[in-house]
Amino acid sequence: MRRAVTLAARGLGATSPNPVVGCVILDAAGESVGEGWHQRAGGPHAEVHALRAAGDRARGGTAVVTLEPCNHTGRTGPCAQALIDAGIARVVYAVGDPNPTATGGAHTLRTAGIPAEQGLLEAEASEVNAAWLTSVRLGRPHVTWKYAATLDGRTAAADGTSRWITSAEARADVHRLRAESDAVVVGSGTQRADDPHLAARNVAGAETAAVQPLRVVVDTNGTAVTPGARVLDDAAPTLIAVADDVTPAHDAETVRLPRAEGGLDIRTLLDVLHARGVRSVLLEGGPTLAGAFVAAGAVDRVVGYLAPALLGAGPAALTGGGITTITEALRLDVSETVRIGPDLRITATLVAKEH
Repeated sequence: MRRAVTLAARGLGATSPNPVVGCVILDAAGESVGEGWHQRAGGPHAEVHALRAAGDRARGGTAVVTLEPCNHTGRTGPCAQALIDAGIARVVYAVGDPNPTATGGAHTLRTAGIPAEQGLLEAEASEVNAAWLTSVRLGRPHVTWKYAATLDGRTAAADGTSRWITSAEARADVHRLRAESDAVVVGSGTQRADDPHLAARNVAGAETAAVQPLRVVVDTNGTAVTPGARVLDDAAPTLIAVADDVTPAHDAETVRLPRAEGGLDIRTLLDVLHARGVRSVLLEGGPTLAGAFVAAGAVDRVVGYLAPALLGAGPAALTGGGITTITEALRLDVSETVRIGPDLRITATLVAKEH
């Protein structure tokens, strides 16, 4: 199953609006004879790839899958039936399918006399599929807020300079995060200060616009993105979000959203992105946009790159967020700390508040 989870992660950024899934086929003697993962939306599912690799050796064997085999016919046939037809004798899956249109695969397998067991490495499989599971359960994309700061929490110096706080290794790791995401979002402050490109570079499989994340600029007043901006090139698709009373000065694809306190309505923005098939958002905006997402209750995961440096002054990583006292602090559960070059990458998820 751990191998299946690793395989599933290969599909990050390429399968939406479908989940990422990995599958390993063991023959009757318990030897691995086939493996596969869901590589792109509309393409064969993980089980089909693995069964093709296993061939006749799948008969009498075990299928180990990160997600309950689907039970419906969409652009591809039901995987539960494919496993039955291949003569699989046992199925072990990590996470039950919460999608009402696809669930029921385990029941179909059991009805056919094939044991189907749930729960092996469920937490690990859920983590790799967090974007899709969030989409199904909450009806919005999963949001990862990424930031880079010094050890004293500064994202730029007092004079506004910020290149570079973190190392080349950390910046390369951010490109990996972009490639694994469906959309990358920044605000008008970042757009003005950095003229960012936002495409994933030097990441295997992310060289073409077809698998690049959607670049989204939250440009409330329609003045930050100007003709010639780097996000307007053809390296990746781009969407500019402006207030519904604004006419921007460019011809890029634009969505008009209602205003909210200090900017645009974040929940409406996420609804628009979800309707486009976006299941994972990488929020790379500055402290103001991050605060707006936090205030909207729309941050699921935080990835912070901390550089071994001190600035003493300059903007903090987060501004606002509706937090005014220590009891309102957003508590995080740290899932990973790892060295990236000289820097430290901390990954954490929000701890659910007790009611």
